[in-house]
Amino acid sequence: MQQMTPVAELVQIDLSPRKPAKKPEWLKARAPMGETFHNLKKLARELNLHTVCESAQCPNIGECWNHKTATFMMLGNLCTRRCGFCAVPKGRPEPIDHDEPRRVAYAVAQLGIAHAVITSVNRDDDNIGAARAFVSVIEEIRKQAPECQVEVLTPDFQGVDEALRLVVNARPEILNHNIETVPRLYRVAKSGGRYERSLGFLANAKAIAAEKGNTIVTKTGIIVGMGEEMHELLAVFRDLADRKVDILTVGQYLRPSRDHLPMSRYYTPEEFAFLKHEALGMGFRHVESGPLVRSSYHAHEQAQSTGLK
Repeated sequence: MQQMTPVAELVQIDLSPRKPAKKPEWLKARAPMGETFHNLKKLARELNLHTVCESAQCPNIGECWNHKTATFMMLGNLCTRRCGFCAVPKGRPEPIDHDEPRRVAYAVAQLGIAHAVITSVNRDDDNIGAARAFVSVIEEIRKQAPECQVEVLTPDFQGVDEALRLVVNARPEILNHNIETVPRLYRVAKSGGRYERSLGFLANAKAIAAEKGNTIVTKTGIIVGMGEEMHELLAVFRDLADRKVDILTVGQYLRPSRDHLPMSRYYTPEEFAFLKHEALGMGFRHVESGPLVRSSYHAHEQAQSTGLK
C-alpha cells in the first residue's frame, strides 16, 4: 500500500484570487530617471549585457543606477530553474558567451565602479562552465579596473565542489549566495534548491579559502512575506551565524506577477528593525534589513563595514 505523506509536511499556499493590498508608504520608490540612469542603460545595451536590476524588477534601480552601481547578470537572461518568487525569465539558455566577462569588466571600468557586484542565472546545464565564467570576470575586472572590489552572487552550482573551488580560489572580495527563504517553503519557492546544500555552500567557501591560508567574506540574503513565521526566520539566522556568514540582507517579497507566489503580508519597518537587532546579536558583522533591501543594495557600504577597504 502506498504510504501517504503526513499532512504536517505539506506546504499549503493559497492561490485563490484576492484583492491586491494597498502598498504601504514605506515601500514606494522613486521612478528611475536621470542622465546617469539612461547612460548606464545605453551602455548595457551596446555591450549586450544584462542587469539583474532590470531582469528581477528591483525597486531600487533608480537610486542605485544614479549612483553608478549596478549588478551585472552573466550567462544569459534565461534561468534553468523556476523559483516561485523570482522575476528572471525561465527557459533553455543559449550557449555560454565566453567574451561576456571581458565586456562586463569594460562596463565596470567605463562607469568607474568602486565595488562591482556580478551575478548570474542558474546554469544547471553546465555548472563548471558557469564557475569558470565567474573566474574570468574576476580576472578581467582585476585587469581593466584594478582598484575595484569584486562581489560575486553565485548560484549553488548544484553542490559541485569543483565549481565552488574555482570561484573561491579566484579570490573575490565577497562571495554571496542567497538562502532566500525558510526550509519549509523551499519546495514551492526555490525550485531546484536545497536548504542544507546552500548552508553547506556558505560554510565550504570559508573552509576552501582557509586551506590556502586565505579568508573570504561570505554573504547571504533572505526575502520575507511568502508565508514564513518569525520563529522560522530566526532559526535560519542561527543556522547562518553558525556557518560564520558575515553579511545578511533581509527584504520584503514583492510579487512580480500573477504567475508567481502570492505575497502573504507586508512586514513593517519595526519588524525589519527587530530582525536586524536579533541577527546582529547572533554575530553577523553587518545586517541590512528593510522593506526595499535587496541583495546588492548598499553593497559598497556593506563591504566597508566588514573591514574591506
